Parts: sequence; structure tokens; C-alpha cells
Amino acid sequence: MIKDTIVDGFNNAPHRSLYHALGLTEEETSRPLIGIVSSYNEIVPGHMNIDKIVDAVKLGVAMAGGTPIVFPAIAVCDGIAMGHTGMKYSLITRDMIADSTEAMVMAHGFDGLVMVPNCDKNVPGLLMAAARLNIPTVFVSGGPMLAGRVEGKKRSLSAMFEATGAYAAGKIDDEKLREFECKTCPTCGSCSGMYTANSMNCLTEVLGMGLKGNGTIPAVYSARIELAKHAGMQVMECVRKNIRPRDILTAEAFDNALAADMAIGCSTNSMLHIPAIANECGLKIDLSHVNEISEKTPNICHLAPAGPTYMEDLNEAGGIWAVLHELLEAGLINGDVMTVTGKTLKENVASCGVLDPEVIRPIDNPFTKTGGLAVLKGNLAPDGCVVKRSAVAPEMLVHEGPARVFDSEEEAISFIYSGKVQKGDVIVIRYEGPAGGPGMREMLSPTSAIAGMGLDKDVALITDGRFSGATRGASIGHISPEAVSGGMIAYVNDGDMIAIDIPNYSITLKVSDDELQERKKTTEIKRKTNLTGCIKRYAAMVSSADKGAIINV
Repeated sequence: MIKDTIVDGFNNAPHRSLYHALGLTEEETSRPLIGIVSSYNEIVPGHMNIDKIVDAVKLGVAMAGGTPIVFPAIAVCDGIAMGHTGMKYSLITRDMIADSTEAMVMAHGFDGLVMVPNCDKNVPGLLMAAARLNIPTVFVSGGPMLAGRVEGKKRSLSAMFEATGAYAAGKIDDEKLREFECKTCPTCGSCSGMYTANSMNCLTEVLGMGLKGNGTIPAVYSARIELAKHAGMQVMECVRKNIRPRDILTAEAFDNALAADMAIGCSTNSMLHIPAIANECGLKIDLSHVNEISEKTPNICHLAPAGPTYMEDLNEAGGIWAVLHELLEAGLINGDVMTVTGKTLKENVASCGVLDPEVIRPIDNPFTKTGGLAVLKGNLAPDGCVVKRSAVAPEMLVHEGPARVFDSEEEAISFIYSGKVQKGDVIVIRYEGPAGGPGMREMLSPTSAIAGMGLDKDVALITDGRFSGATRGASIGHISPEAVSGGMIAYVNDGDMIAIDIPNYSITLKVSDDELQERKKTTEIKRKTNLTGCIKRYAAMVSSADKGAIINV
């Protein structure tokens, strides 16, 4: 306990004097000190309500006999950072968040933690920190946004980006674009589809680090305030029972997360974050293992952008615990793993049935018999690449077409908006990987432009960068090795034929080995040389995408 090392004894009188400077009483410092990591800020819509969540957590901790102390974590809004240099700084914040949280906890000796993240890199960054620090920890997110409504239909941010593409193609006018702009994001919270933020908040429940509803209770519901209070109370139970993250984040728990990922159709970014979190636990996740789980795990949820349902619908249908109940009944997950409730996953979900079979399909009537994600391999990506299979039109699951090659997202966007894309094209965007970007930019703008133009059933996109969870269509990211590392994507030329076979997990550049060897002799790898600050350090130390874009030290 903190009082044993920092509070008690004559030698700790200087520490106590500084607690007095904070206004803490002796009664407060005699109790477990619980750090509340708040990612509240006024620029990220998913975080603008987190001050209310933090206040509720503080009350829960105090009611349960602890002393809550708040400190901050940074956050980037991927939507606002999208399509410009700012996106280079998104993924790198995952490690900044983990490192800064570690520093704060180790410097101040907290007895337990409540993590309050919400958007894309906050959740995995704080999960990495929790695993690294291994002190009792509970997660409670800020919650998802309610869906917007345009033309009587529910909408989300992906619809806004696609409307931009439709506008560029002359399919909608200024007035309609303005309507989308004003109505697609109607409340605070993480964007309302199964994008990266909601994917990771849902998987936090699956991993056993969050309470029921953490991923699905909308940000504006009072039930989320109640959830936050319970999270504050529950961390005190974890402290008393000494339940720690690595007791929960086991190999079996990560397999459960992969199975749930397949069932609910998470963002492809989960294939960066799950390996990175596992790495902090001393565990390795081979991407080939993903396909093994996908083959036996049906996709039973089709949330936006894959389908017409949203996070609020999943919540009303029973939420993630209802999904886990279905998977457990089918023998697809391990129910014996420990969770922050102090109970096993099986005990947690025993009474959590599905309330709407159109939102959470029965196992024997899935949307597809295989999982929502697929890892493809071939000469173009010998170490793998990732596609959100559940968001790909059936006619694009197998595709062959000529490459249209670009060395940056900006070049590709300019080409797409120029109207030069032809049906059948495979747009290749390279030098956007973890080291080559650097920062592995998420590219919703080009994929949404293609979809908005009505070409998502005719055109594929591949990149060594990554795609947003809001992306739909045959958008294949995380090509490994990346271009800057001499991966085969660096040697693709305009007009080369690329064959994609998602059901058979393959991606092939149809160029002879002899020709590729000649290209390697004459093609110069393009490296960024004008890097400074944190982005320079990141480029020098980051691993490839298939390893989770972790920092190599």
C-alpha cells in the first residue's frame, strides 16, 4: 500500500507535507490512493463529457473507502486529424499515453487506477499502461455518440465523409452536404459506428477490464454516470482482493478478444492494438492465428459502416455481454477467465441473453459464417495485411485489377477527386507505414471518396498505412513489410495486376520474380529526411504493422 512506502514513518514527513499542500487530510492519506486517469479535453468530441465521468468515478471511489486523485492523459480526435499531417501524430500518441501514465503512477505510487479513455489511441494506450504497471485497474469509457439522422435514416461520421465524396462527384449539392455536416454527429461521444474507439471499448469488456456496458452505453445516458460510479467502487474491490491486470489479461483472454472481434466486426486497427497490449503482458499474437479464429467464429453483428445498426442499437440488444453469452454457449470463447468484477466471464454473462436478434444474430443464423476481419498474405504482403471483410461487398471479395500507385495519401486523394479512377482499379498508397509515414496514417478520406462516388463495389485500395474503422469496401491496410523497409509494395508499378482473394486469404502482385528482382536494383526507397521531435524518434524505433507497430527498445 502507498501508506507503507510514501506516507508512514518519520522519513516520509516531506511527502506528507506535500500531501498537506494538496489539502489532503490524514484520513484521506490513510486510505488507498486511487489514480483516475482522465483523458478529458475540449477538442475531442468523444472526450468533452469525460469530466462528468471522472466526477462520478471520484464519488464511487470515495463511497467505497478510497481517496481519488485525478491526473490527465492526452487524446487526439482521429476525425479532426484525418487527411492532413495531423494524422501522423495519432498512432504515436498510443505509446505517449502509455509512457506518461507509467511515469505518473511510478512517481506517485498509486494503489489502484481507474482509466477513463474514449477515443482511438486512448483505450489501447491505457490498456498497455495497465498491463505494464500491473496494479488493480478498472476501465470506464466516455461512451459512444448517438447516431445522427439525415433523410430519416440513422447516420454516422462515415456517412459524412462519404457525402464529401458524393459532393465531389456531383451527386449531391451544397445544401445536402451542409445537412450531413450539421446532423451526422449530434452528441458528444465516440463516433456512433463500430469504428476503432468503440471497437476497443467493447473489447475492453471482453478482456475483462471494464464493467458491463462500458463499450455500448451512450455517452449522453445517465446510465453511464452510474457505470462510472460502479467503476470507482469496483476498483476498491480489486485493491482489497489484489486483482491485477495480468491476472485478467491472459492468453485465453486475448483469444476471447479476437473471437469477439470477429463476431462484432471491429475496426482493422484492433489488429494493431491487441498485439501491442498483449506484448505488454509478455505475450505474442501471430497474425496467422487471427484467421484460425475467424474461420470458426461467425460474424453476428453488422454495425456501421458494415450495416445499418449503431452502438445505441447494440446496447439495446443486450450489449457486449449478450454477444459473449452467445459465443460462450457455442463454445467459441473461454468462460473461465478472471475479470475486474472478481468473477469469471462465464459468471458475468450467465443471464445476459440477446434482446434483439436482428442486431445480434443467433450463431446459427449469422451475417457470415466467418469473422469480420481477415489477414491476407502473398508476395505483396509476405508478413500479412488486414481487411474488414464484413464491410466488403460480396462482389469485391475476389478482385483482380491494375494498380494505380501513389507515394502519399495526398497524391491518391487528388487522383480520386479528379474523377480519373476507373472501375476495376486497385489504388496503391505506399510510404504511409509506421516508419515510412511516419505514423501510419489512418485514411478515411480516400476510402470514403471512393464509396461516396459509388465505386466501393468496383475499386480496391491497398496501403502500408491503415484505414479507419469507419471505412467500408475492399480497403486492405497494414501491408507488411512496408515500403520504407523494402517491402514489395515499394516495387509496384502503374498497371501491374494485383489479385485479391479474401475468402482464401491471399493477395498477389502478378509480376515475375525476375522482374521484381530487377526493380529492386533500380528503385530507390524513399525515406523522409526532414523529421524532427517525437515523430523522428517514433520513425527510428517503431516495429512493422504485423507486430502491432510497437516501440522497439
